[in-house]
Amino acid sequence: MALFIMIIRKMVKNKWLVSSLFFGILMTVALVGTMPIYSEAILSRMLVKDLETFQNERSTYPGQHWSMVGFYNESLERRQSVIETLDRYMEQSAAPGFGIPVKELVKERRTKSVRLVPEQEPDKKNALTTTLRAYSDFQKHIRLVDGRLPAQQPVDGVYEVLLTEQALIRFGLVLDQVMLLKDDGIQGTVKIKPVGMFTKLEYDDPYFRNSSLSDLGAAFVIDYKLFENEFIRGGKVPVSASGWYFVLDYTKMELRNVNDFIATDKAIRAEVQSRSAAFQSEFGAPTIPTIEKYFERSKQLGKLMWSLNVPVLIMLGFYMFMVSNLIIDRQKNEIAVLRSRGAARWQVVASFAIEGLLLCGLAWLIGPLIGLGLTKVLGASNGFLEFVQRARMTVRLNEQAYLYGGIAAGASFLMMLVPVLLATRVSIVGHKQQLARMQKTPFWHKAFLDVLALAVAFYGLYTFRNRLKDLQTLGLGADDLNLDPLQFVMPALFVVGGGLLILRLYPLMLKLIYWAGRKWWPPSLYATLIQVGRSSSQYQFLMIFLIMTIAIGVFSAGAARTLNINTEERIRYANGADIVLQSQWPNDKPPPAPPGAPAPEPVQTNKPVHYLEPSFDPFRTLTGVDEAAKVFVKDNAAFSAGDKTGTIKLIGIDTDDFGRTAWFPDYLLDYPLYEYLNLIASDPRGVLISRTMADQRGLQKGDTINIGWENVNYQPFVVFGIIDYFPTFNPNPPQGTVNSADKNGQGSAPMLVVGNLNRIQFQLALEPYQVWLRLKPGASTNDLYASMEEQKIPLISIVNTREELTKAKNDPFLLALNGILTLGFLISIVISFVGFLLYWILSLKGRTLQNGIMRAIGVSLRQLIGMLALEQLLTSGAAVLIGVLIGNLASRLYVPNFQIAFNPSSLVPPFKVMFEAIDFARLYSVVGVMLVLGLGILSYMLSRIRVHQALKLGED
Repeated sequence: MALFIMIIRKMVKNKWLVSSLFFGILMTVALVGTMPIYSEAILSRMLVKDLETFQNERSTYPGQHWSMVGFYNESLERRQSVIETLDRYMEQSAAPGFGIPVKELVKERRTKSVRLVPEQEPDKKNALTTTLRAYSDFQKHIRLVDGRLPAQQPVDGVYEVLLTEQALIRFGLVLDQVMLLKDDGIQGTVKIKPVGMFTKLEYDDPYFRNSSLSDLGAAFVIDYKLFENEFIRGGKVPVSASGWYFVLDYTKMELRNVNDFIATDKAIRAEVQSRSAAFQSEFGAPTIPTIEKYFERSKQLGKLMWSLNVPVLIMLGFYMFMVSNLIIDRQKNEIAVLRSRGAARWQVVASFAIEGLLLCGLAWLIGPLIGLGLTKVLGASNGFLEFVQRARMTVRLNEQAYLYGGIAAGASFLMMLVPVLLATRVSIVGHKQQLARMQKTPFWHKAFLDVLALAVAFYGLYTFRNRLKDLQTLGLGADDLNLDPLQFVMPALFVVGGGLLILRLYPLMLKLIYWAGRKWWPPSLYATLIQVGRSSSQYQFLMIFLIMTIAIGVFSAGAARTLNINTEERIRYANGADIVLQSQWPNDKPPPAPPGAPAPEPVQTNKPVHYLEPSFDPFRTLTGVDEAAKVFVKDNAAFSAGDKTGTIKLIGIDTDDFGRTAWFPDYLLDYPLYEYLNLIASDPRGVLISRTMADQRGLQKGDTINIGWENVNYQPFVVFGIIDYFPTFNPNPPQGTVNSADKNGQGSAPMLVVGNLNRIQFQLALEPYQVWLRLKPGASTNDLYASMEEQKIPLISIVNTREELTKAKNDPFLLALNGILTLGFLISIVISFVGFLLYWILSLKGRTLQNGIMRAIGVSLRQLIGMLALEQLLTSGAAVLIGVLIGNLASRLYVPNFQIAFNPSSLVPPFKVMFEAIDFARLYSVVGVMLVLGLGILSYMLSRIRVHQALKLGED
């Protein structure tokens, strides 16, 4: 107990140092704790989004799960026992097991297929077959089209039923017509009477597994309880199957529910199959493949988050080591005295270990809660140091957050003990010798860790460059946005290695500055150079802090901006405009055969189809439209030029409208796009061809080429210009088409011809074209859609670039990139600021006597503050400058490797490293505020020094 009280008193005595150390541990635990919290939150949101997309694309409710057991020759008791057992299992075990709310549990019962004959013709041989079905809570989900609801008991021995309009037509019935069911397994005479025709109460009601009700086109629906009593227990008609259909609220699906969902699905299958070993069973969960892929995405996101946080974790490690070192430095005299008086090393270490356990344990309890708040910062980030109002993510603490936080706290604890172990090796004599020798070479310089880090970083750069070259040459690639975690680890090693290497040379630079002006320096500068030069090792922790903060910030800004802009430009280029529409054109094409009808007789295949062009004016007047253009695209056109032929992509445009509407960056071509458009606008025969076409077929400006396609006569055109890129055109060879004999892909690259739409329509053929729209700034796509409906424009397809951009921005990997880079930089700035203030405050307190003497011999406060500012310039200022240089160099070297994420063999526009002034303005503003604020606090402390107090301290 006495030891514990002594430790508490020691912590209170060094409260500022201990608080700073606790802050570093707390930030480490919080940062590491955000990883599992954020992974679960973002993947849960993306899972729900993907399930919504699944529903829209397939018209299938994604929250459904159904299973069915079939019967063959089982006894009545056996069937009843199986159905009742599975009913209990589904209600009591399966429903809670999914982990998400169950909207409906629909129990379905079916009889075997029986013949349906009129009551007046009981011996009819060619009767149609039907089944009787029953569904739990059926009447809550239907609307009667005609007739009434059936009775819940037989009426005069007749079972009343419902049917759909399709069944009414199929069987040729009228309501209230009595029919007989015939089959060998039927007990006695069974009569049914349709008394009502129904349809769904709500169009999108997920209660019905088959949304079109086509499965009820040959069936009758009977009251559920009546079915249970008469058929399952009474055995009037043999029961052939029983099913259970779960309607789950998939919007509440989270990543933590995925394991429960899949486990419950397997448990249901096992339970149903165990009860139906001798007969048929069926299952359905259409979204299982979509859900299962999130395990792999979760692993990838976890790797990405760890790699993104490596620089910040390295910095936090430096910070904790520095603060621990400062604490131990202030207590080295006590440690040396204790060791000289017989205290064992383990006893000294144990006292510090207890202190570390208290701090790390408290940080472990609080850290994940702070991580929960930091996760919300990640979700709101839309770029580096850029935040937007985005739909709030559902975040929650989970077990992994505390597990990861515990690991981080343990690592912090070990980091704290390293300076203690080193200090306990020194005796009282050795300690006094160290105080007299302030110039000491740091460990990383002795071990050449800077050279080692740079060697690993350059090896990683070499590996990435070779991999990138292979991808571009062989047409290889990857799907979606796939970021290699090492792409962030290697730049961090480069920053650390580069910073330490320059700090190795920094004392030499100071000596050079001192030597160059030793005859002219004023006393204040002379004293500052002496102070910094003789204590350079003391500044190096602080300087490496600032170097890493600035360098990683510059690299992060470049990486985030580059990935964001390249993602946006790739989508805009591929689409060509804000909105791309394809409308329905009247034509004389034979209509398709109706479903189920016999195939039509073969017709002449070379008969051309004639189209009637609809009015283009309605597109120009749509709400929110700024510009509109006609764009004719023929992917399988052909050309000939002498003995040279080939398949081309033909694009026909109105040059003026196209130039105003299409999106295209000017840096892709030698001249602005409008100059090329003006070339062909001057002559209807003029066309632009792609560089791939010119190289593969040896064409030049002024050559004449003939263009046409199937059923269309070839017409001559003249080459007016050669272009490398054009909206929507990808000049790279398709993936997998490059062989070893064609390393450059020149034999398989696509070819393009751009011509005037009017000439193509008049001399080749009039066929449907696309409509490209450019929207006004701030225009709503919802208003545009409403305007289309109002004008009743018949559309075949629509491409919305804004929606695709939003989807790309919400990709979990891009969100993680923007969020973690921003969060990591903000944490780095806070940590650096705290370390900056802590170091300089302790440094000023340690030099109180020196500063007091300077004031006593006539140095004014302004001169003293000037010396402090100069000292800051030589240390903090130099660190900022070094950080800027290393950060820019790291960006130039490593950011180009990020094009691997975009499949570089087919990336258009080509990958380009992007920097924007606003990013660096934010970065340098934050750092500038930190330095100015720190200098202000230190200046205030200097102004509070009293000469008589400093001199009295010297006498003591």
